[in-house]
Amino acid sequence: MSKEQPDLASRGASTSEATAGAAEPLRGVGVSPGLAVGPVARLAPPAGEPAAATLAPDVDAEAEAGRVAAAAQEVAAALSASAQAVEGERRELLETTAAMATDPTLVKSAQKKVREGRTVPDRAVWEAAGEVAEQLRGLGGYMAERARDVLDVRDRIIAELTGSPMPGVPQREEPFVLVARDLAPADTALLDPAHVRAIVTAEGGPTSHTAILARALGIPAVVGAPGAPDLAEDRVVLVDGGAGTVTLDPDEAAVQRAERHPTAARTFTGPGRTADGHPVQLLANVGDPAGAQAAAAAGAEGVGLFRTEFCFLDRAEEPGVEEQVAAYRQVLAAFPGRKVVVRTLDAGADKPLPFVTAAEEANPALGVRGLRTARRAPEVLEHQLEAIAAAAQAEQAEVWVMAPMVATVAEAEDFVAACARHGLETAGVMVEVPSAALLAGPILARAHFASIGTNDLTQYAMAADRLLGSLADLSDTWQPAVLRLVEATCRGGDQQDRPVGVCGEAAADPALAVVLAGLGVSSLSMTPRALGDVAAVLAATDLARCQELARAAVDAESAQDARAVVRAGLPVLEELGL
Repeated sequence: MSKEQPDLASRGASTSEATAGAAEPLRGVGVSPGLAVGPVARLAPPAGEPAAATLAPDVDAEAEAGRVAAAAQEVAAALSASAQAVEGERRELLETTAAMATDPTLVKSAQKKVREGRTVPDRAVWEAAGEVAEQLRGLGGYMAERARDVLDVRDRIIAELTGSPMPGVPQREEPFVLVARDLAPADTALLDPAHVRAIVTAEGGPTSHTAILARALGIPAVVGAPGAPDLAEDRVVLVDGGAGTVTLDPDEAAVQRAERHPTAARTFTGPGRTADGHPVQLLANVGDPAGAQAAAAAGAEGVGLFRTEFCFLDRAEEPGVEEQVAAYRQVLAAFPGRKVVVRTLDAGADKPLPFVTAAEEANPALGVRGLRTARRAPEVLEHQLEAIAAAAQAEQAEVWVMAPMVATVAEAEDFVAACARHGLETAGVMVEVPSAALLAGPILARAHFASIGTNDLTQYAMAADRLLGSLADLSDTWQPAVLRLVEATCRGGDQQDRPVGVCGEAAADPALAVVLAGLGVSSLSMTPRALGDVAAVLAATDLARCQELARAAVDAESAQDARAVVRAGLPVLEELGL
């Protein structure tokens, strides 16, 4: 036991808020497994809404407008500098936020308010950012999510203008549990696992930036916990990122249990299999060439989801075939002789692209997205398949191709035929909408495999926007209705002797991985960091036990009950600190 442990336990027991009986734990959605204990440190708050005020008559409005631009540049420069210290999605998030800080729409609108209305700079930034954020929310989908970035840079620019403390993750010598109502993307990208032991937020869901980056960094996290804002600074809590609980003032035994299981990444050398040798292929989700290198280094047996959007985003026109070939080859080259499942362009909804999606849709999540974009721009899909085929020919990876957002048998049949025209022999579908799960048998009579995207399948099954933190309890793959759709898909795969994998965030949950294997899923694709944890739990559980626990989860009446019954039946989770 470390020297710090008794101190933590004594602090938990002696706090003035402790009661004679154990306090009821806070409950939320566990999105990154692991145990961690530490004092609460709250996210540094922004300065808040500035007073509505105008410049004094003797103040130069032009000079004050110049201060707005200068402050925005300072914020952007600081974020860009931070981006250079991290990699992958963390860098991308920081670079996106930095670009938002100097966005002409925001800066020029604020300057106009200073020049023409003689509004003081901090108030002008507040008003201009509010207008931009409202416009983005009205667009829905991906653009609505960007509204959070606007409000984040607003607060940073105002802090720069007023000399107030910069909002964000606190700087403390002692490791802590970070508590917030929600985290901006830039905040999550700046998280340091050496200092942040765990994360607890009142908002956010399983597919939020907070959840995804917490998993990638191995930081235990619970989101959607309504009582989080009420946790007092320095109160000691124990976070169970698998169970989704936050224990207040844990006793010494609980502290020792958490400290016995640090969240260091477990190594994975493959192959993935259950205790009795049943194979469950463990693959990685990859979004760019750098991600492919990281996945290969982590021991992934292959790639279960290669997101190709990195070639297309932030462009007015589709990239050329040769450019795509070069990009795809970098990913395929990292996995010679191993499977790489390439997903064709998943544009629309949260990833609008002007050359394949409409400028405005009343409900983008239910609009022209994924494979449906081929209705509007069939040549984009044809060019991409041509590029994938050329890259496959040039490299030694075993290339499979799948289409996102397939909803009908006819769509599956047409996509398989399109792949065949380009010499791509292993063509599959993503199961992301309930219709595809319910029609899995006839769909897989045409397609060679299916891969379940649990993020969208949950969203559509539960009619709950996965970006809306207030619905985090519904946006949970543990929902029995969602598990029944997974079961239906696997049943269709069995009928046609076709493999069914999972490539959604659910695959990274070690307890849920057992359930998925028990339902008949043959491969799980996840963030590389989760490979070791998932492999360890599967290796300690035989297939019959996986099937028993899967049945119990499917027959449960709520996500909370399903999670609880499975976790109670997996003592290995406690042994591993998961």
